[in-house]
Amino acid sequence: MNLFFKLLGAGVSLAAGFVGTKLVNKGWEKATGNKPPTGHDDMETSLRSALSFALISAFVSTLIQVFASRGTQRAIARFAKTQDIV
Repeated sequence: MNLFFKLLGAGVSLAAGFVGTKLVNKGWEKATGNKPPTGHDDMETSLRSALSFALISAFVSTLIQVFASRGTQRAIARFAKTQDIV
C-alpha cells in the first residue's frame, strides 16, 4: 500500500503542476496581453518580462508542490487511521 501512496502522490503532483502551468500561462496572457516568454525563439522578450514570468512561475510551482505534498500526507494519515479502526 505504501507504493500505491507514493505513486498517487507523484501523480497528484504532476497533474497539479500541469494545471498550475496552464493557469500561470493564461494569467500571464490576460495580465500582459502577450504570450508567456518560453525562451525557445523569443528574442524580443525583455529581461524584466522573462524574470517576472520566471519568478511568478516558480512561486506558483512551489505552492502547488507544498499543497500536493500536504494533501497526500493527509490522505495517507487518514487512510492509516481508518485502517487502525477496522
